[in-house]
Amino acid sequence: MYDVSAFGLEHELPAPPDRFLDRELSWLAFNERVLELAADTSIPLLERANFLSIFASNLDEFFMVRVAGLKRRIATGLAVPSITGAQPRAVMRSLGKHAHVLMERHSELLKTDIGPKLDAEGIFSVSIADLTADERAKVDEFFESRVFPVLTPLAVDPAHPFPYISGLSLNLGVLLRHPQSGAELFARVKVPQVLPRFINVSETADSRQVSPEFPARFIALEEIIAAHLDRLFEGMEIVDHSLFRVTRNEDVEVEEDDAENLLKALEKELLRRRFGPAVRLEVTDDLHPRVREILTRELGIDESEIYELPTPLDLRGLSEITDISRDDLHFPKAVPAMNRDLSRAETSEQVDIFEAVSERDILLHHPYDSFSTSVQAFLEQAAADPKVLAIKQTLYRTSGDSPIIDALVDAAQAGKQVLAVVEIKARFDEEANITWARKLERAGVHVVYGIVGLKTHAKLCLVIRQESTGLVRYCHVGTGNYHPKTARGYEDFGLLTRDPEVGQDLTKLFNQLSGYAPHADYSRLLVAPNRVRAGLIELIESETEHARAGCEGRIRIKVNSIVDEPIIDALYLASRAGVRIELFVRGICAIRPGIPGLSENITVRSILGRYLEHSRIFVFGTGDRMVAYIGSADLMHRNLDRRVEALVRLSAAEHIAEVDGLFDLAFAPTTSSFHLGAGGIWSRHSRGPDGEPLTDYQSELIRRHHRRRAVDRA
Repeated sequence: MYDVSAFGLEHELPAPPDRFLDRELSWLAFNERVLELAADTSIPLLERANFLSIFASNLDEFFMVRVAGLKRRIATGLAVPSITGAQPRAVMRSLGKHAHVLMERHSELLKTDIGPKLDAEGIFSVSIADLTADERAKVDEFFESRVFPVLTPLAVDPAHPFPYISGLSLNLGVLLRHPQSGAELFARVKVPQVLPRFINVSETADSRQVSPEFPARFIALEEIIAAHLDRLFEGMEIVDHSLFRVTRNEDVEVEEDDAENLLKALEKELLRRRFGPAVRLEVTDDLHPRVREILTRELGIDESEIYELPTPLDLRGLSEITDISRDDLHFPKAVPAMNRDLSRAETSEQVDIFEAVSERDILLHHPYDSFSTSVQAFLEQAAADPKVLAIKQTLYRTSGDSPIIDALVDAAQAGKQVLAVVEIKARFDEEANITWARKLERAGVHVVYGIVGLKTHAKLCLVIRQESTGLVRYCHVGTGNYHPKTARGYEDFGLLTRDPEVGQDLTKLFNQLSGYAPHADYSRLLVAPNRVRAGLIELIESETEHARAGCEGRIRIKVNSIVDEPIIDALYLASRAGVRIELFVRGICAIRPGIPGLSENITVRSILGRYLEHSRIFVFGTGDRMVAYIGSADLMHRNLDRRVEALVRLSAAEHIAEVDGLFDLAFAPTTSSFHLGAGGIWSRHSRGPDGEPLTDYQSELIRRHHRRRAVDRA
């Protein structure tokens, strides 16, 4: 728990329960904002359905990590009151109730709003009873050829113990009766995850554009299995069947005392994670009482952890339906373009990236700027360039068929020295990262796993090139992962530079990651865990003193989450001194804005939309005094204390103005956004005083990038 006395603030600020919002409830409030987008009728219909899928996926992770962690701490006696003073069991009950309300709203939104509107557009969700004779024949053939061979019904009786139920799997609980003895038995059938969740049974599904005239008719895979249970249990009477789904504790804890065996230790822990305790049981509202009794007993689940919902369960599968090609039901297409500094205006052809970076620092803004023609091209050109001697790269998350990995392999096979710092503990990407680590090692890449006890979350690439003037270091420092697929949907910044100070900083940092250099000093970087919190607090305090001297003080911060109490307290003190503070926060926010005498100068906004706002930006001061950083760190304990993070200071005036201008747009009263109140309640502001729709932040940025490209070509 945060000790305010350690920072000498016990007499200056209210008690913690009065000045911090609860982290877990704030996370649920974030997902509630996602649900509000799903309910927004001004958003295209298939995008609304996609927000339902995103909500479901987010909530799964919340239970697997946040709720599971709290439950584990309570069980082991390690749980302590939250920063707001709430007792752990009370927090657990509150989270459960709030989550249940959101899950019911989520299901209701599909049932009464989005579902019927999809039907009206010719995108139907049908049951077995709705099928035509031809469609039923198609389903029967699909079951026999594709489904039946991969099903494994598991009975429960004295010879067959209750089976292991894997986390997030969808299952049918089946009650059976033996025709001779009359004995009632239970069996479990897992819905295969290797098959599509929703099957299109329409005769015209593959040949025409989906529309009311040429509809797509989807049936859930579990419905198909349920209709053919007699094929699985021949000779038995099917008494009842219903759906259930288990969420387990899937957080990973790895002892790193023996760094040489870290990869093997993680593999063992991943295997153990599959068998984590259950933390949530989702069931359909028609669940048979006998099945409920069996599941509750065998899973060791409490009644408060059972969530009754209408079918279908697991709405993550809606993402399969939202891929339908209906331009009128999606956001207007926005194709990422080549950054203006990396292309010839007259031809739009890509230039040599090393030549371009030699002329100026280049600030990239994804996905408005194409990732493939910037960061990816930078690595690919480096791999192919005979003048390049070495490449050093951090990898936190990347895609399965990653051209980033391929470029590093090509570079190593071409004889270049290649270092990859692979974070194999990146949550839910551990298995994939182990695979890439081994692939890189086989290609001759030097693979290291960072520093014992710390996750390497910094987004860094260093290329050393032999030029006529000597060795030159080309650098990329980003806010997002080297992941070509998510770069099309995540908003992030990256800086390409050959500035000697940044090159020297990255050289020191990579030496620290691959060797031993614990006391390095940096020029343009702030590096966690030693200097990000301290450096940001120094910048906050500088603005505070500026305001106390009677001058204008201003702080602008854009992050995914802010929960770090020392930084929040520094912001409170800055607000008291008269510093104007604008916080652009996508997710969790523990700060209370607008409290007289404490935070009346703090404003908090959140923007959600077609892109996931992922960049981290820190701007201090105004005019010529303005200082701006971008980087990988959110303002959370894990980022500041238990990760290697890096923020880079921008030096070009136009780059500082560009990131600062994002706040002008986001905080403008004419821009649609969510506003945080002092009580922790978020309210959406999407319409003006006369009911007119406010400006969509991301659509406006798309428009500005298109306009700028048009001017460049003119």
